[in-house]
Amino acid sequence: MHRRIVDQPVLAGVLGAVVIAFSAILVDLADVSPVSAALWRCAYALVPLGVIAWFEHRKYGPRSRRERRLAFAAGALFAVDIVVWHYAIEDVGAGLATVLGNLQVVIVPFVALAVLGEKVPKAILLALPPVCAGVVLVSGALEDGAYGANPARGALLGVATGIAYAAFLLVQRQGSMDLRRPGGALFDMSIVATLCSLALGLAIGTDDLTPAWPSAGWLVLLALTSQFLGWMLITLSLPRLPAAMTSLILTIQPIGSVALGAVLLSQEPSALQLAGCALILVGLLTGTGAASARRRPRPA
Repeated sequence: MHRRIVDQPVLAGVLGAVVIAFSAILVDLADVSPVSAALWRCAYALVPLGVIAWFEHRKYGPRSRRERRLAFAAGALFAVDIVVWHYAIEDVGAGLATVLGNLQVVIVPFVALAVLGEKVPKAILLALPPVCAGVVLVSGALEDGAYGANPARGALLGVATGIAYAAFLLVQRQGSMDLRRPGGALFDMSIVATLCSLALGLAIGTDDLTPAWPSAGWLVLLALTSQFLGWMLITLSLPRLPAAMTSLILTIQPIGSVALGAVLLSQEPSALQLAGCALILVGLLTGTGAASARRRPRPA
């Protein structure tokens, strides 16, 4: 089973996306500040990631300076991504915040064009109108009583999350091309993300940087599932798939999060917000699906 996962990047990516679909739910259950959740989900994951990185180092030697620099940059971007996303969860709920954060699906191809020279599929351009309309509906701008403490601000934070997420995915993809050392890439990234989250917490003045039980238990579970297992699987798939295909696979996360938010947290977005969520998901799936179907994944 291990070899099957390693040798099939699509399978690894799908399993990773399913695992991280629980991220927003666990953040909500932890009931701590956004910065504290970001700090400890990364910090707790350093133990298992460090063990794997140590074995990789002994077997294959040290990682290159370029790979480590890219991992450090990815860590800083990841810290910004999850801190902003955690604030969006507070404003608009776990499910809708995750849908908004995954706007990276339509952002990644444009960043890939600018940085990597990968052509933007026409399907992405066709997906933009429904996606933009969906963001407006999720924000609650067209109604009173939309779900969330501050749905308009949550929508803006969700879009910002999508931009940071897109940059992180592309940098992490380039920094984890050595498929023998996925743990090392993720370990370096998580160290920097931990330090950046701590610096943000100290700068903001967060007063719950040492969460008590049961919040700490939820954060440990978040670290071991999403930060460790989920992102290990995704890191295995990132270098071997086109950027658009990776983005398509990761849309499994928002679909799962909306369903989990309704079932586990009794979150009830308004009819217009659900319609906006549907528009975003349809735009993301049709846009990247059409683009990815024409491209072959890179060989392992």
